[in-house]
Amino acid sequence: MVILIWLALGLTLLAFGGEALVRGASRLAGQLGLSPLVVGLTVVAFGTSAPEMAVSLHAAVTGQPDIALGNVVGSNILNILFILGACALLLPLVIATRLVHQDVPIMIGASALVFALAYDGRIGRLDGLLLFLLLLGYIVFTVHHSRRETREIRAVYESEYSTPPPSGMSDLVRQILNIGAGLLMLVIGARWLVWSASEAARAIGVSELVIGLTVVAAGTSTPEIAASVVATIRGERDIAIGNVVGSNIFNLLGILGVSALVADQGVAVAPAAYSFDIPVMIAVSVACLPVFFTGHKLSRWEGALFIGYYVLYSSYLVMTATKHHGIVIFKTAMWFFVIPLTVITLAIGVIRSRNVTS
Repeated sequence: MVILIWLALGLTLLAFGGEALVRGASRLAGQLGLSPLVVGLTVVAFGTSAPEMAVSLHAAVTGQPDIALGNVVGSNILNILFILGACALLLPLVIATRLVHQDVPIMIGASALVFALAYDGRIGRLDGLLLFLLLLGYIVFTVHHSRRETREIRAVYESEYSTPPPSGMSDLVRQILNIGAGLLMLVIGARWLVWSASEAARAIGVSELVIGLTVVAAGTSTPEIAASVVATIRGERDIAIGNVVGSNIFNLLGILGVSALVADQGVAVAPAAYSFDIPVMIAVSVACLPVFFTGHKLSRWEGALFIGYYVLYSSYLVMTATKHHGIVIFKTAMWFFVIPLTVITLAIGVIRSRNVTS
């Protein structure tokens, strides 16, 4: 009963925190001359990844590398499949051209880089330094690129909200306080949710890697879920999508990089994570490109497909952890039916999209 109470309190804080964060970030975009997409890729994305940072750092320092790595990999998979899928079910998401040509390829590249660095079974300190420096470069490039579009962005902002962008120091302070309060509620709420969910998971004897990939990843990603869903409902779909892509980039370059830097021996990579979970993360990231290319939008049926795949992935982890007798049949169905059918469907969508545009 106590665990359920903490779970409910955590979810409540996450809901209110997501609303405050998106409200403050969207208004701050106009105040600073940044587009909602850029705010989603930086302020909201990095802010909602604060729980992942806290959990992975703590796990790395205390000698729990499976949780540290599983939290990042599991969060990235959940962000794309579940969060984008849920948002698309609410409202079809229009994908900005910048995401297709710039940020999604960066996300794919970061995923592939982590896979390459983990070849020796560890993300070492030098690897962590490289990842962190790449994050700094990404932030500088994103902000610098956005500043050159200030006039156009302000025009879009005015047409979207039917009012001029907010101005004045008092309004700036108000939006910063909104963002700060939202982040605080998100961090505290995520901590309560992770603790209560982890206690329940350990009671049934689940491994740390599975806990990191599922319970901890889902718990620390609840800020992204709250922020993206609220942004979608409010019509801030640029923030919803940018939040997911930006969070994934920050998780790989920032959280994993810093975790490897502070841990004495870096972050160890379990064979199971290297052979299955990290490749799944890369595949999910790559899958975004053909989906986003089909008319530069994520439709409701594609959102349902994403959620379906997340259910299948989670089911596989649970069946493997519990040594379920149906795991062989499950894997056979995935390899010979579900995956080929999805590839064919996406290919048809891309071909149709090109025919329409041509």
